[in-house]
Amino acid sequence: MFRDLQVTPLAALAFAVLAASSSAILVRWSAAPSSVAALYRVLFTVGIVAPIALARPADRAAFARFSRRDLAWAAVAGVALAVHFSAWFESLGHTSVAASVTLVQTQPVFVAIGAALLLGERVDRVTVAGIAVALAGATAMTFGDAGQAPISDSTWYGNSLALVGAITVAGYVLAGRSIRQRVPLFPYVTVVYTACALTLLGIVVVQGHDLFAYPAREWLLFLAMAVGPGVLGHTIVNWVLEHVESVVVSVAWLGEPVGATLLAFGLLAEVPDTITVGGGVVVLAGIYVTTVRRERGTEG
Repeated sequence: MFRDLQVTPLAALAFAVLAASSSAILVRWSAAPSSVAALYRVLFTVGIVAPIALARPADRAAFARFSRRDLAWAAVAGVALAVHFSAWFESLGHTSVAASVTLVQTQPVFVAIGAALLLGERVDRVTVAGIAVALAGATAMTFGDAGQAPISDSTWYGNSLALVGAITVAGYVLAGRSIRQRVPLFPYVTVVYTACALTLLGIVVVQGHDLFAYPAREWLLFLAMAVGPGVLGHTIVNWVLEHVESVVVSVAWLGEPVGATLLAFGLLAEVPDTITVGGGVVVLAGIYVTTVRRERGTEG
């Protein structure tokens, strides 16, 4: 799809990170339980991508060629994504946008370890340096945000949930990097998002939340979460994973805290302090080192 438009993987990745930056704002605007918001975000995303997959003959044929192993790993990716959404959405109710989004983007550490151990991807010194710089900026953003008020038990709980979200989204990225070498984009995301939606449905039922009693405003927010962060964010990233190493993708995701912090400033009046802003600049520097410099080295 993106190849036909002559879009480079890095340009698509940058656009996807920008789209994903709106997620925290949309979640904050929603008054629905966090697991319900996560469920409908993913369910509506399935409603968008599944018809595309079923309408294309090549994609329909790809469903039949799914091996049991790939189906199993796609299901694992879906469950990991469900836990990520459930934990991270809930964290936004207990800590600030800047802290939550930054902590959830510590996932490059877990991706780098998993990629080296499970996928055989070489993590060279340029990548390690980029990760270190970006995580230093992310840490600065977190402490800068925390410095605006005493850290309560609720804040620590929210920060812990964001860290759980980081670990589980790393599993999602690693599974996607492996399978996307063999399975076309839309069949893959249809299976993963369906497994994710079924897992979230189970979480909502266990928690005892109502499935339907929400005003029109909430349904519009659910749809916006699906179209923006879902289709234009996560789905584009799944296309990029076919062309770019998982470590590079995971570090590029560190741009999301910067975008989310700026949106929170403009739309939620959450004013970042000097440390938070400086940390955002460092995050961008780490992304540059890991992606642009690494890609140049690969081409050379």
